[in-house]
Amino acid sequence: MKIGILTSGGDCPGLNAVIRGFGKYAFENIKNVQLIGIADGYGGLIRGECRALKPQDFTGILTLGGTILGTSRQPFKLMTVEDENSVTRLELMKQNYKKMGLDCLLTLGGAGTHKTAALLSAEGCNVIGLPKTIDNDIWGTDVTFGFHTAVDIATECIDRLHSTAASHGRTMVVEIMGNKAGWLTLYSGIAGGADVILLPEIPFSADKVAKAVARRADSGKAFSIVAVAEGAMTVEESKMKKKERLEKRGGDATVTNALAKYIAEKAGVETRVVVPGHIQRGGSPSAYDRLLSTEFGSFAGKLVEEGRFGVTVAMVKNRVTYNALADIAGKAKLVPIDCQEIETAESIGVSFGR
Repeated sequence: MKIGILTSGGDCPGLNAVIRGFGKYAFENIKNVQLIGIADGYGGLIRGECRALKPQDFTGILTLGGTILGTSRQPFKLMTVEDENSVTRLELMKQNYKKMGLDCLLTLGGAGTHKTAALLSAEGCNVIGLPKTIDNDIWGTDVTFGFHTAVDIATECIDRLHSTAASHGRTMVVEIMGNKAGWLTLYSGIAGGADVILLPEIPFSADKVAKAVARRADSGKAFSIVAVAEGAMTVEESKMKKKERLEKRGGDATVTNALAKYIAEKAGVETRVVVPGHIQRGGSPSAYDRLLSTEFGSFAGKLVEEGRFGVTVAMVKNRVTYNALADIAGKAKLVPIDCQEIETAESIGVSFGR
């Protein structure tokens, strides 16, 4: 059996751990197996770039960040657009799937990766997905690999801001990754003791945020921590188109700088903006993600053995299982505005600007 593996979209901790988990399972349990590493995600499949993987390629990568296969972003909306030769990227991927002689393709990635995987599956390719993203927004799985490591990193960033904020009596506005889903900001904000948490799912009032900070200052609290997701927006902005929001923010992609300025003016406090950025996606996976990735990778091996394709691996109620790609592609798991975590945070005085 010849199995291709690719990693697509943004990198995150745990990719190599999943590759290792699958590779070790395959070489241990599947007879006459050949594993093929496809370079740079769907880009490599489009160009036909691949190499054979040997058992030694899966050694020493459990703790390694990034991906040994390389990755890239291939916009889903371009997959069915014809090029100058009247050939689509989807057609090229199908052709190279056959040229490589693949019996199955493993795709490690997030929402966009899963949509393209569903396309390939519908076109007759045997595909198994694996849910990767620090945003934790893949439909049908309680958790994605990479998320908990990112929570640890973002929480540590917030932890470190407490001491410098307290020393200078400042309000620190820290921008956490998460364009559409606020899971990372919610979890790290609560774990890091943020005083204000702003999510894409809950449009906020800048005035209420400033008042929350001012109340802390008036009560003798020398500093405040505001954790804001990069996709957060004000109530006013939530009614605008993307172009209009950019114009309102003076060209800034996020609301963070404008919010920090507003807090400083209205609450009368000194503010600083901190953007950890891609630090949240880098480095070695946490112990939890190493375990989860190993479970996901080995379970994908079982799915291959069973000939169960057109699915993606998932964790549901602490059990590793799978969902049909057609059922989850194009859906996003967003933070419910009445979830228990938000209720808990508000019960201890955290403001969501609403």
